[in-house]
Amino acid sequence: ECSKRYGVAVHAYCLMTNHIHFLVTPEHADSISRVTRVIGSRYAYYFNKYYNRTGTVWEGRHKSSLVQTDRYFLTCSRYIELNPVAAGMVTRPDEYKWSSYLINAWGGESNLIRHDEYLKLGCDVESRCYAYRELFKCQLSDQDIHLIENASDYCHPVSDDRFRQHIEEKYNIKLGQSTRGRPKKIVSLVKK
Repeated sequence: ECSKRYGVAVHAYCLMTNHIHFLVTPEHADSISRVTRVIGSRYAYYFNKYYNRTGTVWEGRHKSSLVQTDRYFLTCSRYIELNPVAAGMVTRPDEYKWSSYLINAWGGESNLIRHDEYLKLGCDVESRCYAYRELFKCQLSDQDIHLIENASDYCHPVSDDRFRQHIEEKYNIKLGQSTRGRPKKIVSLVKK
């Protein structure tokens, strides 16, 4: 409901105990922030009522990263749906019911929007689901995990260097490592 209202195509997700992951394509620049605000307030209402508490459920703002789809879309999808396995909550992604894995790997009715990279996995639903399950037989490389986690921490693109350079040149920005938060004050050491 929320994704349609604010123009966000959801391709993969995983609801963890203390955070959530979404792989989405927004229609508008503010689509993601609007959806996360609504989801956060609705979930906080439900969670607080259920557990008889008050306040926010999640800390801080959402983080988002541009994904170079032709190279990293399926890698990000696997990273998201393997999150409960990496956290030691389950041994296989199909054991965790709060993610999109069962939908992407086995099909069925869903509000997920199939991304072109997912559709390229096969000519029909059955072959795509099979190919998707096969992707999970190989572990994610440490390099890919580091790239995704670093991109998420710093809101950088999940991409190769060439794509990153293209973004930097196109938008006249620098995507190097930076620290989050308020810039530090520059203290003058020269006496006046």
